[in-house]
Amino acid sequence: MLPRELLSLLMLLCAFRLSASVVDEDDDYELMYVNLDNEIEGPAPAAEEAASCDCQREHSKWDKLFIMLENSQMKENMMLQALDELPRLELQTLRAELSQLATTLAGTVTTVTSRVASQVEQALLRSRDQAEQARRLQESEQGKVLEHVLQLSHNVSARLGWLESAWRGRAEEQARQTALQQDKQHGSRGDSPILSSLWKELQQTRAELRASQQWAAQHLLPAGCETAILFPMRSRKIFGSVHPTSAMTLSSFTACIWLKVTEALDKTIVFSYGTRFNPYEIQLYLSRASAVLAVGSARHKLAATNVVVPGKWLHLCGSWSSENGSASLWAQGELAASAWHVAGAHTVPDGGILQLGQEKNGCCAGGGFDEALAFSGKLTGFNLWDRVLSPAEVTAQSTGDTCGTRGNVVGWGVTEVLPHGGAQYVS
Repeated sequence: MLPRELLSLLMLLCAFRLSASVVDEDDDYELMYVNLDNEIEGPAPAAEEAASCDCQREHSKWDKLFIMLENSQMKENMMLQALDELPRLELQTLRAELSQLATTLAGTVTTVTSRVASQVEQALLRSRDQAEQARRLQESEQGKVLEHVLQLSHNVSARLGWLESAWRGRAEEQARQTALQQDKQHGSRGDSPILSSLWKELQQTRAELRASQQWAAQHLLPAGCETAILFPMRSRKIFGSVHPTSAMTLSSFTACIWLKVTEALDKTIVFSYGTRFNPYEIQLYLSRASAVLAVGSARHKLAATNVVVPGKWLHLCGSWSSENGSASLWAQGELAASAWHVAGAHTVPDGGILQLGQEKNGCCAGGGFDEALAFSGKLTGFNLWDRVLSPAEVTAQSTGDTCGTRGNVVGWGVTEVLPHGGAQYVS
């Protein structure tokens, strides 16, 4: 703005210098001055007649020039002001439109993102469910195939045994032949290399079948059991907690479980149930090669000897009735020990803690666990009934679909069993 004003002022000064040179030539007029407001002043006010005359006369070319300069300066100022205001209004309008567009886009992006995330989550859930179903189906099919293979191996073993017996009978019959039948004996001597080769092959096949059976017994779960709880080591922090929905007030019971122990010490707990006042209400534990059932206290117990083999699956069932104190222990579906007057007239109270692999023995402040009593190995198929099962029912628990039948107090696969401290479910 300042350069334009200086230019206008210089133009006005030049114009007045020209007018002053013209006025000096005329002696009737005096020197006139130009102020900053573009008004012409004389040295002394003229008479009223002269003023009225000047007002009525026409504008000279210099007056018109001054008026044009003023108008152009005013127009220039107005145009500059309009140009200053126009970008400001345009920027404000553009900013408002951009803000509205950003708000709309943010809402749209949020909606689309939430929908996509929801769809992705649903797809992942469906994929996980399908994978889980496929895994369970595959495990079930593998279990059936392995069970069929084991059954075939048993059949082949039986047939091989029959062939071995037949071969031995034939060999004995040939040995009893008399010396008079030399031709037949010679023929049989000719056949002896073939029989010996067949005998070796039968022995090798039987050894391979026994090895496969031993591997299956060590690495596979019992038939019908899909999962087991692994106790990787003896620890005072590793155990499993069982949470039955039925009351534990028992005047009789039967408890069955599959176990494969890594090593059995003098007292290795399989499962235990205890209260604040008596941590030894029910206990099933191992003592080296023996299995022991205790009810009511550590003194009321029943032991079955020479039934535990480390590294091999063992099915144990213990039953008890308070009516006459009868107690029984079953191993692999067969009765291993029984007794009378074991905690007779005793009733197992409710409100205790049922655990796998440890006992609530109260050894520490506020109760705790003893590492020497901890179980290491695998447990599965734990079931508990509030009655004494018949011998046929107990035998059925160890054969066929062993995990298919469930107890009415604790049912494996139905009742909540939580591993703690490093114990975990395996299949």
